[in-house]
Amino acid sequence: MKASVASNLAVISFHLLIIGFSSISVYVNASRNHIVGGDRGWRFPSKSSYNIWDLHRSFAAGDTLCLYNELRQSMSSGSDKIRLKKRINYFICSLPGHCAAGMKMKVQVKKKKSH
Repeated sequence: MKASVASNLAVISFHLLIIGFSSISVYVNASRNHIVGGDRGWRFPSKSSYNIWDLHRSFAAGDTLCLYNELRQSMSSGSDKIRLKKRINYFICSLPGHCAAGMKMKVQVKKKKSH
């Protein structure tokens, strides 16, 4: 009887261990896409600062910023994606006057993956 209980506990412990490792793996490998500017996208003139937009989000290395615009300048597709790197990432619009008018953004990347 005691061997049966010990065997059941070993099986349960093993399954809990597998579930725990699976959860960690999903957490570590998860990366997110962030659409810059939300539904409005990366457009000029911006109704608010993109630096305010990014304050309410958590970014991690490996996450992707999706820049959607109609201008198709600098980045050729108008539907561009940029994989974030560690530390600080800077983004600006290169058209005259746009950067000064708020089309710029600094993204601070956290060490841990977002989820």
